Amino acid sequence: MNYKIREATKGDMPQVLELIKELASFEKEEGAVTVTSEDLVHDGFGKDKLFHCFVGELDDKIIGMALVYPRYSTWKGPVLHLEDLIVTEKMRGSGIGNALLAKVVQYGYGLGVKRISWEVLDWNEPAISFYERKGAKVMRDWDVVQLDEKGIKNFIDNL
Repeated sequence: MNYKIREATKGDMPQVLELIKELASFEKEEGAVTVTSEDLVHDGFGKDKLFHCFVGELDDKIIGMALVYPRYSTWKGPVLHLEDLIVTEKMRGSGIGNALLAKVVQYGYGLGVKRISWEVLDWNEPAISFYERKGAKVMRDWDVVQLDEKGIKNFIDNL
């Protein structure tokens, strides 16, 4: 299979958004995606770049992506967060996911980060197995905590 991994461009964002929507559907969150391709262009390629994105491409079609951004650990220092690694369903098992993860790790290494972290749903055993085979430690004793937009507003309103 002759695919390539490269840095994403502004013009890739409509296809990246389609992958994001495919992931949301896989995670049983259809309709949860509110970001637009214009948002992705603004946030990933604007003056204050919020993320870095890599894409996997086959025959000029994007079949996978990995989106990362910097974070800071009070214990370790600079770290990299992998928000999403997505491979379109029909291309899973083809090596694209492995190549995208390798690109993310190389990118993080080049930045000198102390850790690369991400979340995985506890029922997504194929992904968990994939990450563990790569040497990642799945920390099953931690829970993800979030305040969504409504929660943020409610919090502020109750100060």
